[in-house]
Amino acid sequence: MRAFVSLIGAGPGDPGLLTLKGKLRLEQAEVVLYDYLSSLELLKYAPRAEKIFVGKKGFSEYISQEDINALVVTKALEGGGKRVVRLKGGDPYVFGRGGEEAEACLERSIPFEVVPGVTSAIAALAYAGIPITHRGAGSSFSVLTGNEMLRDDEKLDYRSHAGIDTLVFLMGVRTLPKIVAKLLEAGRDPQTPAATVQWGTTTRQKAVLATLETIVEAVEQAGIEAPAITVVGEVARYRQTLRWFDTLPLFGRRVAVTRTREGNSRLKELLEARGADVLEVPLIRFAPSSDPQTLHRTLSELSSGGYTWTLFTSQQAVEETFAQLEEMGQDARVFRTRVASVGPATSAALEAHGIRPDFVASKPGAVHLGRELPARAEHRILHLTSQQAEDALERELHARSLTYTRVEAYQTLSAELDTDTLEQLRKAELVTLASGSAARALAELVGTDFEVVTMGPQTEEAARAVGFARTWVAEDATLEALVDKVEEVLGNASSSV
Repeated sequence: MRAFVSLIGAGPGDPGLLTLKGKLRLEQAEVVLYDYLSSLELLKYAPRAEKIFVGKKGFSEYISQEDINALVVTKALEGGGKRVVRLKGGDPYVFGRGGEEAEACLERSIPFEVVPGVTSAIAALAYAGIPITHRGAGSSFSVLTGNEMLRDDEKLDYRSHAGIDTLVFLMGVRTLPKIVAKLLEAGRDPQTPAATVQWGTTTRQKAVLATLETIVEAVEQAGIEAPAITVVGEVARYRQTLRWFDTLPLFGRRVAVTRTREGNSRLKELLEARGADVLEVPLIRFAPSSDPQTLHRTLSELSSGGYTWTLFTSQQAVEETFAQLEEMGQDARVFRTRVASVGPATSAALEAHGIRPDFVASKPGAVHLGRELPARAEHRILHLTSQQAEDALERELHARSLTYTRVEAYQTLSAELDTDTLEQLRKAELVTLASGSAARALAELVGTDFEVVTMGPQTEEAARAVGFARTWVAEDATLEALVDKVEEVLGNASSSV
């Protein structure tokens, strides 16, 4: 493969600000060199790539720019040529030294491209409620680097910017006193609105609004440090009225989302849309059945009329069942039984494999499936599930004198968490639980001293059974209802402080 380098702007922090082209190049990458300001979440788009941290934090450089340039070239030429992504915070060409890395590629005749990113000079201000331009308040702006103030031979003539409405300083927290002094010396009005934004576009965002004369003191009092940007100009005044991000109902609240390692991030996305600082914790993982012989024998019996109903109560049961059928050289045609589903998500999984359920519970949940299943006493019922399946379904069916057989289609096992994840988990204000197995895994890994919100009453029952005392239940068994309950609980906690 021919060597190729992509210089990609990762944006200022919110992973959702990565461009579609940037995501595509990460998926194609064989090597990713990423820096301090790149959201680590973006690395998930490059699961097969070698990942190398080359970040520089504040004023302690871990690796020189010259070394980074050399590493980009070395990796691109390695093994006959590789696709290398240089993932940079913000935009590669806005004080990102992307031009120097491009020149290094050019010197070695390595093809390269630049995938622009969203610069913090615009995005961080927008998330803080400050438009970079506004009719009547600012029609021109300059983006400057505060690092220039560290030089003895300062090149910036601040008087040359006197006619520009808005000045934005990147990387200027440490040098802010000198920046302010130079601006005042150049004739800027001390009462000009000014604001500083730290960790813009992320749930760690912190911002202060002051004047040019008082911004240094305001930054010190707020404890704002790098990475941060400062804006000087009338547009800063709009933070008072146009704030939207740091006023979201869950802004900055720490919520842990428990899931399987294979689970998706839909709940995380919903919580983040309301401003939450979300930690995804893979508490459980799935494995094939510990008794594949029994599973295969049972699946073979489906086509012989041995069962009247086959019940599915999870998407994982569907996926593992069809994986085993494929291994047996079979497909959906073995189902000579009626098929029942616990809810919409499981039904969608079945339909993806060519099975339209004959029955779906009116409300998601094993209790509802057990109570509503249109089965008679002479019917034989098969439940394909995990070894840790809740017994609510079995209780409801036995209460109706229905013949029920449960077969292990897959295993639910505890995941192993690293020290950092465990530490972050313990700091969570609230934990969401979508299954009884997640409740048991959480209790086993870190104990039960948490406030938890559960997807439904069966999960709450399982959580209480293992020792969780502070529990709340979502109104409905949907992710949206779960998020509503999280907001309600944390809102009540805030109002009681």
